[in-house]
Amino acid sequence: MENLIVFNSVEPQRQSWLNGYATDAEVLTDFETTVKKSSPFIEANTKEVNISHLRNDCIVPVFSKDNELTISHNAFIETVEEAVNLFFSGEKIDSPDIRVSHIIKGRIPEAIHKPANQLLESDKTIYYERMMFCMEVPTIWENVNGNRLNLTIGGERAYNHMNLYSKKSPEKFKIFIGFKNLVCTNLCVSSDGYVEQLEVSSINDLRMKVLEMLEHYNPAKHLHLMQTLGETSMTEHQFCQILGKMRLYQALPQKLQREIPRLLITDTQINAVAKAYISDENFRAEGSEIDMWRFYNLLTGANKSSYIDSFLDRSYNATEIAQGIRDALHGDSSYSWFIN
Repeated sequence: MENLIVFNSVEPQRQSWLNGYATDAEVLTDFETTVKKSSPFIEANTKEVNISHLRNDCIVPVFSKDNELTISHNAFIETVEEAVNLFFSGEKIDSPDIRVSHIIKGRIPEAIHKPANQLLESDKTIYYERMMFCMEVPTIWENVNGNRLNLTIGGERAYNHMNLYSKKSPEKFKIFIGFKNLVCTNLCVSSDGYVEQLEVSSINDLRMKVLEMLEHYNPAKHLHLMQTLGETSMTEHQFCQILGKMRLYQALPQKLQREIPRLLITDTQINAVAKAYISDENFRAEGSEIDMWRFYNLLTGANKSSYIDSFLDRSYNATEIAQGIRDALHGDSSYSWFIN
């Protein structure tokens, strides 16, 4: 591979990553079998597909003014998978879990004049405007607040964020590395494990950017953040006040919103958080209090209703909100608007 820099591989996890950050972290050395997925990592209007379907049954869009191919969805997935296998050499890497939405239908030239009800399957063409995938590394995991988290890497692609009616230009992707909560399949994304504006012109560029992200990600810091969320709780009154401020945020003028830390969760998702506070099997409140780890998972659970092109942004924003409100409960002023 041309101009490929090979970074140092990560050693398999044999001892808790949390040890360097929290003295009371539990040391886990025995590998457990992967927990069967109980629900998809994203729901909304998506459907599950496999890599073979993307490779064999879907056309690849082009930049219309010069007829240059875009990077296909399957090439994106395969490039990330190649980089992950290189970086985590010796680890078990699960097959990608792929979700798509917004199907774009077409037909071959020979079928242009056929009525729609007479089209054969061989006359039709399809591709998906939006695609997201993730792959787990089940041999690298941690137990956080009683939940098993598997290291997870993935990406998101949305053609609607590109101008396909122009000449070929850098293509836009989003990639991440974080953890998946196997209790609920919620994704946990942090700042150093998320590239939200990745623009590349080739497969080689994409591969290099994925390797750079993997190199810069600090799993111990991320795990420590999630572990400490469980050490702070808020009362039911504070929870209701925060949800009320979240609803109010949506109605604020843009000028006032810019003075407050961003909130990407929608009103519908705020309602889902309120409902889950009462009824969620895993993360509902205990008595009249809820800890920030549970609150964080209520946010990431509600985010499953997001469309693919906004899912990762809101996943990361859920981390910002949970961390910010936790700090506000300890006197920090950055997110104090939400609790005052």
